[in-house]
Amino acid sequence: MMPWHIKTRSSGWKELSLVLGVLAVLIVLPPIVLFSMTDAKALMNGDSGVSLYTDPSIAGDLYDYGNCTYWVSMRRIQVNDPIPQNWGNAADWELNAILSGYKVDQKPSQYAIMQTPLGANGLGHVAFVESVDPDGTWHISEMNVVGFDEVDNRAMPASAARNYSFIHDKGQVHGI
Repeated sequence: MMPWHIKTRSSGWKELSLVLGVLAVLIVLPPIVLFSMTDAKALMNGDSGVSLYTDPSIAGDLYDYGNCTYWVSMRRIQVNDPIPQNWGNAADWELNAILSGYKVDQKPSQYAIMQTPLGANGLGHVAFVESVDPDGTWHISEMNVVGFDEVDNRAMPASAARNYSFIHDKGQVHGI
């Protein structure tokens, strides 16, 4: 039996092949994962309503770039109504908004945050309410639904509001 501290020629090859295998995974896997999360066809089709967000990050937005929380926080900063930067994952935003003194209900309003604890493997989802039509249809912009770092816009029927929470400004009262 050979002493434990003496390496054979074959064990060196095993270690080298292991290192090369790990390097190959680290180099090849990220582009594959990113491509699989991105709807390339939608991006190539200019009239799809989907776009890759390429603007610089916004000062004061501490949420992870490319995710729905980043987008909503950025839009709130843009409309001069920033939110706290410590609400965590989208699934936690409703509770954290209530604890921070924000009004939360099931009625969309312009610049409100649409929130659901469902989706994204338990991380939830948030979107920014851009406008509300007189018939109750509400229009949202959102990121990371179609694919990572992709922005899309949707119109939601008034009847869908009961399925979501809406985070409004602190102390905001509807109808006033």
